[in-house]
Amino acid sequence: MFHTMAEPQSLAQRAAHDINHPLTRALLALTFTTGLVDGVSYLGLGHVFTANMTGNIVLLGFGIAGGYGLPVLAPIVSVLAFLVGSGIGGVLARRRATVHYVHFGLAIGIEIGLLAVTTIFAAIRTPHIGAFSGYVVIALLALAMGVRNATIRKIAVPDLTTTVLTMTLTGLAADSKVAGGDGQGTTRRVLAVATMLVGALVGALELKTSIVLPLATATVVAAVTGVLYLPAARREAGRSTS
Repeated sequence: MFHTMAEPQSLAQRAAHDINHPLTRALLALTFTTGLVDGVSYLGLGHVFTANMTGNIVLLGFGIAGGYGLPVLAPIVSVLAFLVGSGIGGVLARRRATVHYVHFGLAIGIEIGLLAVTTIFAAIRTPHIGAFSGYVVIALLALAMGVRNATIRKIAVPDLTTTVLTMTLTGLAADSKVAGGDGQGTTRRVLAVATMLVGALVGALELKTSIVLPLATATVVAAVTGVLYLPAARREAGRSTS
């Protein structure tokens, strides 16, 4: 009888099966920043999302219908900037994804840079709803989130998209023991939901002080995430090739 060795797990599989995996922790930290970013745009810049494009498409339809006080231009700006960012992220993935830590490092470097520029811009010129300054902040944030989404899509850790929770919540309920499932992934899914919730809460509270504060927090969290995760990713890549 022949015995076959189990194929080595991919990075995404290892992260999905271990809540303490460095990549899992990094993606949860970025999920937290999504709550901050969408808190700034939705609450501070006039009912528009910069990470959740599903919400923008729905809001755009409502805005076009008229009579509800919802914007039309803002979600268009956000979607277009997000598409540009996703395109950039797609090019980056095709050229650099073979070396994960290089790919992730470049992508998060772009995100940190865009968040930092947004924070500085907002500090110098306070953005207002319906004003050019507001649209600049919306575009910069959506651009950053587009780059990130394309990157996370390539990495493909189940339930950790960092920006949307619909399928995460679906899996949480559908695979639960209450629904007859095995309950696998419950902790990961609950943490993803809770992390974005806390991020949104912190963003909303900080926004009461200044629009700059949640932007600065998002920048710092993204930077710390990169600084902590990249050495671990590099070490793991070294072990896998040795």
